Amino acid sequence: MSENGGVRRGAGRTHPVDEVLPAGRMAAFGLQHVMTMYAGIIAVPLIVATALELPAEQLVYIINASFLMCGVATLIQTIGVWKFGVRLPIVQGTTFAAVTPMILIGSEYGLTGIYGSVIVAGILTVIAAPFFGKLLRFFPPVVTGSIITIIGVSLMPVAIRWSAGGVPDAPDFGSPENIGLAFMTLVIILVITRFLGGLFGGFLSRVAILMGLVFGTIIAALLGAADFSGVGDAGWVGVSLPFAFGAPTFHIIPILSMTLVMLIVMVETTADILAIGEITEKRVASNDVARGLRADGLATALGAVFNSFPLTAFAQNVGLVRFTGIKSRFVVAAAGGILLLLGLFPKLAAVVASIPLPVLGGAGLVLFGTVAAAGIQTLSKVDLTDNRNLIIVAVAVALGVIPAALPEFYDGFPEAVRIVFESGITAAAVAAILLNIVFNVLGGRGQDVGDYGENVAGVEEKLTVIDANRLDREAFAERFAPLFQGARWVPEEAYDEGHPFSNIQDMRHSFQMAVYDAPEERQVELLRSYTPLSRAATAEGGLSTLSVRERRAVGLTTLSPEEDEEFQRMNAAYREKFGFPLVTAVRDHTKDTLLDDAESRLRHSREQEILISIVEVVKIANYRLQDTVEESLVGARS
Repeated sequence: MSENGGVRRGAGRTHPVDEVLPAGRMAAFGLQHVMTMYAGIIAVPLIVATALELPAEQLVYIINASFLMCGVATLIQTIGVWKFGVRLPIVQGTTFAAVTPMILIGSEYGLTGIYGSVIVAGILTVIAAPFFGKLLRFFPPVVTGSIITIIGVSLMPVAIRWSAGGVPDAPDFGSPENIGLAFMTLVIILVITRFLGGLFGGFLSRVAILMGLVFGTIIAALLGAADFSGVGDAGWVGVSLPFAFGAPTFHIIPILSMTLVMLIVMVETTADILAIGEITEKRVASNDVARGLRADGLATALGAVFNSFPLTAFAQNVGLVRFTGIKSRFVVAAAGGILLLLGLFPKLAAVVASIPLPVLGGAGLVLFGTVAAAGIQTLSKVDLTDNRNLIIVAVAVALGVIPAALPEFYDGFPEAVRIVFESGITAAAVAAILLNIVFNVLGGRGQDVGDYGENVAGVEEKLTVIDANRLDREAFAERFAPLFQGARWVPEEAYDEGHPFSNIQDMRHSFQMAVYDAPEERQVELLRSYTPLSRAATAEGGLSTLSVRERRAVGLTTLSPEEDEEFQRMNAAYREKFGFPLVTAVRDHTKDTLLDDAESRLRHSREQEILISIVEVVKIANYRLQDTVEESLVGARS
């Protein structure tokens, strides 16, 4: 496997992140990303320019520069250059975290003072990236799930404001026309997804957002609610020259302020990288985070040279990846290319900017809600019956919601406090990280507890990730082979691929990829090692403690003779057709639903059933891994 790309699934199958789609589809999917994010790109220059009372021509210049540098940054992040770029489908855009500091700096030192502080802060980010990347172990699912959820929740008010018209002081803000236009856009997206998504091989469902934006804009134009006057006024070509507003100036307080902003950006970008890793099922290690943060710093410093503002990963595009299922980084690279064109040809940018805000709002409701749903999905892997995890999530989400619910909440606090906590994402991240350290890292946990609150005899004391990393390859395979019915090759390959592991998510992904990447013959051999689901088969012995526990919890050890006979008939029919026993994660079932599931799976082809069974193998291993390794870093033996 290459350093970042080229992960193979089985024989010759490329990981979806590294998949290169046909040019036409890549362009369409890339345009969808651009139309989703453009309002966020121009919003920061608009706010700063208005506050500093910049002339209109300077505002236009900065907006063009922002499109250009967002394109450059996105290409660096997705394609990668040396140790820069995480090589995941991440779109870069201007960050709102820098707005207030830039206004304060600009009021005192002008644009040259802003750009000087941004250049230094960007360079410091590049230097700090590898050290920050090593903190990945402090981002277990309870932390990342909380942050991703808040990313979506904190973006929802933006979509709501867009739906109402965007500008609260505007006469038509909140008018039935604006809200109706947002609602029609939302309905178009839902109709395409539900009823037309299967057309053209599923292509329409994956461009549902783009179609919603296009048809929503057409409807707005027919109703006289779209303004295309900016297209005629815009020039055909515009080139952003270095230091167009003068040589940068450097002042200690602005530099310190902007460095603090970039620390916040690093936290947000880390959360977005982990979110994309979760969505695309691509393992994210500490060096991946470091490359992503280096790209942030480099793009931010270059952006200041070419008259743009600090850049970060855009969360709304994370939601788009989740919604469409298009995981290719080259699609996002295509979006970067389109952004470059928009920066070089202002007339094209003006066409995109003509999309009415209510139309964007209707699409945003879907996208931002999807981000929140991805966070909830991550939290579903966390043991929320443990009050410590519950408190971490509760406090992080509560602090993250405050800026959206009451924006003036922190107005009476010093600027340094406001910079951190007026961003709901940053507030949630800081709270989740610190609370996880206090409750889980420093607090540790007790020994393994069974499904019904009882200590499970025979289950070894839980490891922490640190404990697992201390094992050599032989000991690691010995300890984790029971996750896969004693198949040592799975933990051996996971060890070779991912050791040392940053967190349990990192370990889980290495196990998954070892199974998914195996040749089909080896996968079938693994499936044949599983014991049939019946009382008789369980009573024969030879099962691991974890396997017995799973079967006992679902009632397989207490089947009546009639029920056991029915299970044995099912097992025989299944093995006769497919050549291996039924493999399913029994923790997802009752004894009755197990039979229903088996009956439905008997209708599949052998090829389908191999794929389904391998997914079940991974699900079983994920459950067993939770029983074996602590989510936190330090366990009972620390």
